[in-house]
Amino acid sequence: MNDFYDRLAPFYSLIYEDWDAAIAQQANQLSHLIQQNWGTEVKTVLDVSCGIGTQALGLAALGYQVTASDLSAGEIHLARQEANRRRLNIPFSVCDMRQVDQHYAETFDALISCDNSVPHLLTDAAILQALQAFRNCIKPGGGCLITLRDYDREPRGRGIVKPYGLREMSGKRYLLFQVWDFDGDWYDLAFYFLEEDRQTQQVQTHVMRSRYYAIRPDHLAQLMEKAGFVQVMRLDNRYFQPVIVGTQPLIA
Repeated sequence: MNDFYDRLAPFYSLIYEDWDAAIAQQANQLSHLIQQNWGTEVKTVLDVSCGIGTQALGLAALGYQVTASDLSAGEIHLARQEANRRRLNIPFSVCDMRQVDQHYAETFDALISCDNSVPHLLTDAAILQALQAFRNCIKPGGGCLITLRDYDREPRGRGIVKPYGLREMSGKRYLLFQVWDFDGDWYDLAFYFLEEDRQTQQVQTHVMRSRYYAIRPDHLAQLMEKAGFVQVMRLDNRYFQPVIVGTQPLIA
């Protein structure tokens, strides 16, 4: 992943037209999915790829006891600031999702990894390692919820442009777009932020680069079953991305 998210962190909220509205909407959708699949008794949630807190902040505001981590120290720094500003008590820490079971001493009612984070792991073996770590962090009968892009529907090729639109923040205007270059089931992504100072009219270009594994949702579901989850399902039209859920088996 290199320093992709550390460099993206100051601009991350610009991905959304209205970040606060996205926080609230996603929290409501995720809460409904959590309760639908694992019951209203779910209280503790571990977010293993929290970024700047989009999902963690919203779920904490709904009353869940959220613990959150991410590989990016820069994003964790901003997530802490946002939680403090909103007076939310969320323990944040820096951790590789493949090592969450070594990082946390306790287990949780539910675990989430949202917004296409798992496909940063570039092999089935790495994803399986993460999923097994996820399982170790979940209480018996608890659940795992992962969201990712629908790579069944994404075009393959080179120079694929994904526009995000125009945003404004702190007296500056930003034009956002991504460029994808595929190589088999992997693609290199360049995220462009063209920044214009409205007063001086000076323009800067920020480019962050990363690589993704375009794993298909159904294949991720198969890996979840291989990792030992039961009742694995793909859920569509419940969130802005496909959702894969799986349950930690009850201890006999």
